[in-house]
Amino acid sequence: MVSIEKRPVVPARVRKVPRAFSWVDHRLVRDGHIDGRSHAALALYLFLVTVGDSQGLSYWGENAVARRLRLELPALRTARSELEAADLAAYEAPIWQVLELPGGAA
Repeated sequence: MVSIEKRPVVPARVRKVPRAFSWVDHRLVRDGHIDGRSHAALALYLFLVTVGDSQGLSYWGENAVARRLRLELPALRTARSELEAADLAAYEAPIWQVLELPGGAA
């Protein structure tokens, strides 16, 4: 079995558990980070938050994520680009990273 060394794509933006909230930070709604996002992008974000470790890192393959979310690969890549453009996630194959929201943990 091949061991993959996980490292943050953006080390300065490693997620921290927000005080009084779970991994899904309420600021996503309060500060409008989900406004205007597609359903595919929101599904991908929730998936990444769910499978990520304490730093928000995971190394699921694109094909496996697409299958789980029932998306075609081009749709998954569009959703990923949308999250990256919104500064919510980063991807550098094979590592996905859910980014800390601007302003630090609430």
